[in-house]
Amino acid sequence: MKFSTRAIHVGQEPDPATGATIVPIYQTSTYTQEEVGRHKGFEYSRTGNPTRAAYEKCLASLEDAKFGLAFASGLAATSALLSMLRPGDHVVANDDLYGGTYRLFERVYRPMNIAFTYVDGRDTAAFKTAMRKETKLVWIETPTNPLLMLVDVAGVAEIARGGGARLAVDNTFASPFLQQPLNLGAHAVIHSTTKYIGGHSDVVGGALVTSDDEVHKQVAFYQNAAGGVPGPMDCWLAMRGVKTLALRMKRHSENALAVAQFLAKHKRVKKVNFPGLTSHPQHELAKRQMKDFGGMVSFDIGAGEAQVNEIVKRLQLFSYAESLGGVESLCCYPVKMTHASFPKEERDKRGVTDGLLRLSVGIEDVDDLIADLEQALR
Repeated sequence: MKFSTRAIHVGQEPDPATGATIVPIYQTSTYTQEEVGRHKGFEYSRTGNPTRAAYEKCLASLEDAKFGLAFASGLAATSALLSMLRPGDHVVANDDLYGGTYRLFERVYRPMNIAFTYVDGRDTAAFKTAMRKETKLVWIETPTNPLLMLVDVAGVAEIARGGGARLAVDNTFASPFLQQPLNLGAHAVIHSTTKYIGGHSDVVGGALVTSDDEVHKQVAFYQNAAGGVPGPMDCWLAMRGVKTLALRMKRHSENALAVAQFLAKHKRVKKVNFPGLTSHPQHELAKRQMKDFGGMVSFDIGAGEAQVNEIVKRLQLFSYAESLGGVESLCCYPVKMTHASFPKEERDKRGVTDGLLRLSVGIEDVDDLIADLEQALR
């Protein structure tokens, strides 16, 4: 089956009890057992729930993976993977990454004696230089948040394997429709399913998918032992979103390209970051490892907070809000929102400036979106 068919059907057979076409919301905390040691596959909903099981099976299928595990948030999924590390272990990560991930690395895991080295993700050789004998994990985002840089997944996967480490890819910006890192050599893929997978800004969730038996064994144990699981309603909402993922990503990508082209010609805009522009230095890599270029655009007006604030106050269709990936368009100011956990000197070093705005381009009529940006910039 092809992607759109799998998104609608895998794990979502008619309910055997009633024939319901849509997977029911099994809103239960526990399950009546037939006798000691005999049940119908479910005992307690932290450990397993039929709605979650259907959702996890579908997620695995979308990434061509053997296993899917759902979590209460993207950071819960990230933490589940990091639970495999032990004191003295080392992680190599690209330096342009989501502020919440950086905070988790630096404020939670570094005090546990886990070491982190950050490299320019555009320089594949830098990952090899940073590897140590203690390196157990290589972590990348591609495209990156918020500067939309690309990391060569296949190239970094080869380096990780050569150094005896696993490669994890945060695939949130691309979504499984546009990019499938496991097929490029990654060991695990992380998603904030809050974003494109859910797609409607009405549920928070995360996921880890893998075909690595040991990763699945350890992370599934952690999922149950630590308990950061989504409820059945959250799983149902995200599974509903998955059904239209292919359609939405095509429109997101089409609209984002038009918005990026508009911004690239605007006199107030100093720089546009979007891998679909032929001027993007990694445009060819994006073409090679992605099906399309996604719905995220960032741009720098070369000014400070006061001028940024004047722009965001004027926006009418782009909501000034955290998050991304919903059907509606959003505008984010990274230095005050997603990347506020980075010290200013680290933001400056990475290029996350006071004049940078990040857009999650929705699926509205693109002419209306461009008109909104034009009046706000004017």
